[in-house]
Amino acid sequence: MDLKRSSRNLNSFRIGGGRQIGDNIVMTVGDSSVLTCLIKGKISMLTWTITPKVGGPCTLVYRIDTNVTHRTNCSDNINLTFRAGLAPALLIEQVGIAQEGNYLCDTASTEGNFRRTYNLTVLVPPKLSLFCDEQGSPVCEAAVGKPPAQLSWIPESSSSAKEMCHNNGTVTVFSTFTACSTNLTNETTCIVSHPAGNWSQSIACCSSEKTSFFLHAGIITCVLVIITLLAAIYYFKLHSDRPCHKTKPPEIAPIHSEQDDTMEVEPYTTYVQKENVIYNSVSDLTVGQNLPQNLCPET
Repeated sequence: MDLKRSSRNLNSFRIGGGRQIGDNIVMTVGDSSVLTCLIKGKISMLTWTITPKVGGPCTLVYRIDTNVTHRTNCSDNINLTFRAGLAPALLIEQVGIAQEGNYLCDTASTEGNFRRTYNLTVLVPPKLSLFCDEQGSPVCEAAVGKPPAQLSWIPESSSSAKEMCHNNGTVTVFSTFTACSTNLTNETTCIVSHPAGNWSQSIACCSSEKTSFFLHAGIITCVLVIITLLAAIYYFKLHSDRPCHKTKPPEIAPIHSEQDDTMEVEPYTTYVQKENVIYNSVSDLTVGQNLPQNLCPET
């Protein structure tokens, strides 16, 4: 297979969905691209060696005489493509972060051995989100981008961005709007700058001063309502207790009837009568027997 006559097409870089600066290729995640080798003379064998930043190397070896390709440790989205009148090229479909790394193509031909090297960089566009925090300040977030995004504000903000790195190489950047001056409009705009593109989003948040004012006003109102209710309860309780104090009725002396006096004296009368009966009986006995009435010895 003599490829000299088509050397103009073979030596051109056919890179779709990517940008090339010298040997550096920049692609956005999800795009596809075709990489070609340096071809001179009649080739007999073509070898692609891929060394990703993460993981083991991948090799694709194609022999012209047998028209057979040998694959070793290569992902399914990396394959050789064969086009009419052109040498085999490397096709990368829906590139991902795992495909980032160095790509070497070695060719053996009638004019010698040749090598072409590519350094593939994969971009991950960040996901923009803009929201208001609890203090009423706008917060801009550019999540899981690669490389980290650059954030800016309109109007200008004096705050600095903070970064949070992830295991897959992406970075989340966020910034809280801090005004440089007091002359502000209600709406603020966050601008995200990234090699994969630029985005912007606007939001209107209630300032922290207004939020603080309404918060304090609400607290004061609640306190006043509670005090008013307690005062009303105390007032009604105080006035409702007064009619309940009744004057104590005068004590009435008990009335004793003559019958009660008779009943109280009657036991004593009965006792006297019994004593008299006993005395009379003794006296009669003494007179009848002519006994001395004075039984007691004289002292």
